[in-house]
Amino acid sequence: MDFLKNEIKFLSGVGPKKAGLLQKELKIYTMEELLYYFPYRYTDRTKFYSVNQIREDLPHVQLRGKISSLVTAGEGRKQRLHAEFYDSSGSIELVWFKGIKWVKQNIKPNTEYVVFGKANMFHSKYTITHPEFEEFTKYEAKIKSSLQAEYHTSEGMKKGYLNSKVILNSQRNIFKAMPAKVPESLPKYLLDKFKLINLHNALRNIHFPKDAEELYQSQRRLKFEELFYNQLSLIKQKKLRVNNTPGYVFSKVGNNFNDFYKKNLQFELTNAQKRVLKEIRRDFGSGRQCNRLLQGDVGSGKTIVALMTMLIAIDNGFQACMMAPTEILAQQHFTTISELLEGLDIKIDILTGSSKVKKRRELHEQLENGEINILVGTHALIEDKVKFKNLGLAIIDEQHRFGVAQRAKMWKKNVKAPHVIVMTATPIPRTLSMTVYGDLDLSIIDELPPGRKAIKTNHYYDSQRLRVFGFIRKQIEIGRQVYIVYPLIKESETMDYKDLEDGYESISRAFPSPQYAVSVMHGQMKNEEKEKAMQLFVKGQTQIMVATTVIEVGVNVPNASVMIIESAERFGLSQLHQLRGRVGRGADQSYCILMTGYKLSAEAKKRIGTMVSTNDGFRIAEVDMQIRGPGDIAGTQQSGVPFEFKLANLVKDIKILQVARQTAIEVIEDDPNFEKDENNILLYHLKKMNKLKNRWGMIS
Repeated sequence: MDFLKNEIKFLSGVGPKKAGLLQKELKIYTMEELLYYFPYRYTDRTKFYSVNQIREDLPHVQLRGKISSLVTAGEGRKQRLHAEFYDSSGSIELVWFKGIKWVKQNIKPNTEYVVFGKANMFHSKYTITHPEFEEFTKYEAKIKSSLQAEYHTSEGMKKGYLNSKVILNSQRNIFKAMPAKVPESLPKYLLDKFKLINLHNALRNIHFPKDAEELYQSQRRLKFEELFYNQLSLIKQKKLRVNNTPGYVFSKVGNNFNDFYKKNLQFELTNAQKRVLKEIRRDFGSGRQCNRLLQGDVGSGKTIVALMTMLIAIDNGFQACMMAPTEILAQQHFTTISELLEGLDIKIDILTGSSKVKKRRELHEQLENGEINILVGTHALIEDKVKFKNLGLAIIDEQHRFGVAQRAKMWKKNVKAPHVIVMTATPIPRTLSMTVYGDLDLSIIDELPPGRKAIKTNHYYDSQRLRVFGFIRKQIEIGRQVYIVYPLIKESETMDYKDLEDGYESISRAFPSPQYAVSVMHGQMKNEEKEKAMQLFVKGQTQIMVATTVIEVGVNVPNASVMIIESAERFGLSQLHQLRGRVGRGADQSYCILMTGYKLSAEAKKRIGTMVSTNDGFRIAEVDMQIRGPGDIAGTQQSGVPFEFKLANLVKDIKILQVARQTAIEVIEDDPNFEKDENNILLYHLKKMNKLKNRWGMIS
């Protein structure tokens, strides 16, 4: 409908000034975009409180009464307007700091008003600042619903007198001015199958619901549509990629793989590792490009699987590379893989930002003539000057740390796109993997190597520090090593958290040399300094490593059995779980100790409690998503999600998501190119969606 494409400034009650605010604060430019700006909650506007029922813990109150006096106090910018509002049970003060002239002109004496706002206690008396107010007769004539929509507004909007009430009136004006119904966006057969209301009614009723049932049906319809088109786009992209992106065929498992398996692999693979290797080998033999997400909790053995897939590539005459987000992790992979391949005729090298010019020249030459079989590195691997003779497999570790555009460059390193395996040690909740990575094939290593003992996690308060120090001494006496991680390097004026510099001094006093040796590592150190500190710890020459989260991923010291996390309330669940994964990598019992102050928010208590109660990374990821929401869990802004969900909630709406996904699969299986008349509407809306977002879904 052309009307909905009109700029918002032409809507009655908006005008250029408010339109500018909507554009700046909410990125809303058209009528349609405002229509899809949904309320975040609804208040029951038929419920009235009397003044003597007011409590400070109520989110808002609605009162009915009269205003007895208006008094202006202060001068200039500090001027304010006070009004005494009363009903039969008592009185409350109303205060305005802005729009004073307008308020004074519009309040009439001896007139009954409806007042709505948040009541706060001030000088032993309740006050409502900047309340909404309306004459009761006008309110009564207008109120048709028990539920009134409320919209998020920014401080900038409020300063420009663009509050929730103005947005609600603007929504009302859109429907008044609309020349026809909003065109439908789903085929009739889906509306009938799932008993969904039409789009026009869903949009009208989500802004102006008559009752809870009408609101539920509107939300159900709109959530289904969001999730259905998300899944339709991802599944369509996957089908396109599978059909149109040929891959190199790795037809054999040769000497390198077999020699490694028989001679160098010192332990039995887990069933989960064997299953994942079979899934990847099936991809390699299919003639289509492998584009697979490999999930595995910390310590589950992803690196071994990655190495064995690289050996298959080498056995088939191709090169392989592994890209990591940090130099520490890249160096760790290089060291680990070099040790694992000892004795085999395979050349492995490393390229990072700090590689010297002479070294780079040699490496580039050896890479182009095929001497180097495996190249490990950071984002330096995707520089244009890095050219392979025959790259067949690219492995990207901790993939959520790379932007989509960075990962896309890896595809251009050969004539045909290399096989791509992206790995993450951050478990992704099932709902999120369906929506963010729904176009990738998924493999999960859900089993730890045999002999690993579950890490014991305990929570201690700062006042129990001496007890923790005693525990550290006992662990060092039996030959173990300890990590102590801080959220900050230096003391902060704004955050009351433990810092590394102060912590290092305290640790050095409690564990003096020469009896104990302490090393330090943080992000502001030079790479050589970090590497030296790490090697001292790896070789057991220091027993305690004081560090920031620079050790979050990649550091592998089997003898380190204790992880102490200072100001643990400062960290997110995913980060706490990653840090804990630095221990428990040997056969000995390992421990994680979470240190906090006594004052903890409800959210912090939930995070700490979750860490103490479970080691299951997938369970932790689910709780993390419940706390933070899906957007922050896996870097969805980088991952190519087709559009942000305006209404659907991946925690609460799992059932709708499952139905939407299955429906999308059935639609594409039945009509892959949307050639049926009834599916023309799907093609139109997919094209419209893809205009709004770059199509990154084809890239791992």
